[in-house]
Amino acid sequence: MPYHNYEQHLMGSAEIIPKGSFEVGSMQSFKLIYKAGKFGIDDQGGFMVGLRPHFDGSKLQQHDPKAEGYVTVESSKKIPIELKIEIRRSIRPLQKNLYIICKKFLKEDDKIIIRIGDRRFGSPGVRLQTFCEKKFDFKILVDPFATQDFIPLPDGKHPEISIVPTIGKNWKLVAPSLRRPKEKFRISIKCEDKWGNPSNKVRMVFFLHSKEKIIGLPKKITFKKGQFSEIIHDLNIDKEGVYKIDLKDVNNNLLASSNPIVIKNSPFAHFWSDMHGQSRETIGTNTAEEYFDFAKNKSFLDICGHQGNDFQITDKFWKELNKITKSYNKNGIFISVPGYEWSGNTSVGGDHNVWYKKEGRPIFRSSRALLYEESKKGNDAHTSKDLIKKLKNEDALVVAHVGGRYADIGYAHDANLEPSVEVHSAWGTFDWLIKDAFRLNYKVGIVAASDGHKGRPGASFPGDSLFGSYGGLTCHLLERLDRDSLFEEFRARHHYATTGARIFLDVKGAFSNKTHLISPISKKKVSINSCLMGDDILTNSNEFKLDVNVEGTSPLEKIELYDGLKLLKTLYAYERTTSTNRIRITCAGQYYRGRGRLVNWDCKALFETGKIIRYKCFNFWNPNRQPKKLNPNTVQWKTVTTGGNSGIDFWVVKDTFKNNLTIKNNFKDININLSDVDYKPKVFKFGGMDIRMHVQKLPEKLKQTSLKKVFNLSLKKPINYRFYIKVIQEDGHQAWSSPIYIKKV
Repeated sequence: MPYHNYEQHLMGSAEIIPKGSFEVGSMQSFKLIYKAGKFGIDDQGGFMVGLRPHFDGSKLQQHDPKAEGYVTVESSKKIPIELKIEIRRSIRPLQKNLYIICKKFLKEDDKIIIRIGDRRFGSPGVRLQTFCEKKFDFKILVDPFATQDFIPLPDGKHPEISIVPTIGKNWKLVAPSLRRPKEKFRISIKCEDKWGNPSNKVRMVFFLHSKEKIIGLPKKITFKKGQFSEIIHDLNIDKEGVYKIDLKDVNNNLLASSNPIVIKNSPFAHFWSDMHGQSRETIGTNTAEEYFDFAKNKSFLDICGHQGNDFQITDKFWKELNKITKSYNKNGIFISVPGYEWSGNTSVGGDHNVWYKKEGRPIFRSSRALLYEESKKGNDAHTSKDLIKKLKNEDALVVAHVGGRYADIGYAHDANLEPSVEVHSAWGTFDWLIKDAFRLNYKVGIVAASDGHKGRPGASFPGDSLFGSYGGLTCHLLERLDRDSLFEEFRARHHYATTGARIFLDVKGAFSNKTHLISPISKKKVSINSCLMGDDILTNSNEFKLDVNVEGTSPLEKIELYDGLKLLKTLYAYERTTSTNRIRITCAGQYYRGRGRLVNWDCKALFETGKIIRYKCFNFWNPNRQPKKLNPNTVQWKTVTTGGNSGIDFWVVKDTFKNNLTIKNNFKDININLSDVDYKPKVFKFGGMDIRMHVQKLPEKLKQTSLKKVFNLSLKKPINYRFYIKVIQEDGHQAWSSPIYIKKV
């Protein structure tokens, strides 16, 4: 960190009371005691307590002594002290800060006592963050000379606590999506607390059930206290088909069902990745070692990459990160990929992921904003154009994405280097990025990742902060699980993206006439009669059969077929003519492309007559901010969107449809006659980039989780076609296939 390091050992000391481990989201009260060092503290000097920006506990405040997060400060010498609570004033990653300003000087050993969550005046305390952190530290930086030049205490001398999971609530059973007959696979089981952290505080005997025979599947499993997960290896299935495994308790209650397991003779199997997230060495939490351990053993990924901001990666950490990826990389078991986030400003290209096939390659930084080391400055790449030039002879992959900074893919692009764009992460959903690519006539695939900063790659809950979505996943179609296969198929765009659900999606095409596949990089033409998602095709055929197979993780709502920017067809997973008593209200959109995209919603639905039988929400990721029923015909909710959506389904008595629905909200109140509401959504626009509310009918119950469809598409016009599928599930999860690019000649 670029703070002054003058005589750090003389800057005093600090302790936190109580010490130890505390559960996520729990209410606590801490006393942080700073003892002045040899220099004391000069009049108008002081110190700073720094927290990381993704701390999503109570908002610290000093104005309401009865509210949570109340902070007080006093001195052992009773001198006057000023407390300021500020955000984004200090150097990252310490962007939530308490500033202590002494109005008179302190001597050596004089003390300042800060009470965080001070309960003496009626405050319930301070609510801790929603995610686990082995080493949650209160960084102390001292200004003993009143120069505003803060000097941190030595490493290892900052007060710290440990934040651990609470009791497990939601069981998860994770299985592979596609394997060949008799091919060995594993299933993995965990129990998450209400904030999405794997819990080690569960003790239970449970049972595994499948309607069809799965060789090696045990009937009974014991989950012991202290255990985070149970992984069952060496399973296999003889026959082709679609399988599921249920997890039940001793009373035969269903705890969880696996994602669909498709067994099929196929040249490819499906492997899941989250290749984009950070650890505490940059702006994230927990160490890089813990990051990869979580990916492998707690979210059960097949492939994982680390993407620290380049301007914060020291040469030392870059070497350490390469050692970690090399140690975790095991062919056929788990693939870890070295890389970094090229974090240039949007004006010079914006955020891009960089991954290497091998360790030991250089890091081409967008800047050295938080680095003072001078080594290899000639390797810097200040624009995405420079980055492309630097990587020309490297065995690397690059993907544009939307994080704090968003990528401007029109600024620079290299088709050989940049096979795909990222349309979803914990930051939100960004369909507009693939649309940008289409407008620019790029041929790109579609991926998703978490871009998580909370140390949970592959299972990235947004918590209670700036992140508005559950982190995404990418499913890779690979012949085998190793880096060679990953890079080869990534360049061929043989992958699809989801918003975090392990949806099975198979999209392939067939031609009647002469057709060629154009190979990535070499551009060699290969004669074919069928193709996969992501393929680049040259054909003289007038017809194209697009074969789509979806196995959802919840009931399906619809499938959309696109040709580039144009929606061609919508296939609903239900009959739209049936009578129903279900109304869906959806909040969606973002203010704009950059950091200020988050939309806060404050809504209330009032049904004029009748009553609400029940309601159910989707994409409400904060368990402390769920909809509330105020009376028999009124529900109130608060939520956030960042490009994606969040909504509520209402089941009402039939007479309700004869009268009005009023939706009060923080944009503009809506009044609708429910007799006018149909399956086609009514859309109300509220400005920003695409802020909107949808109101529509849905069938009382959606049942269909599987959908197979062959689309017969015309290729009569000699133009370029870009066919892809978007899947929308009832629970709000989505999937996108990489487009098939067809040039008709």
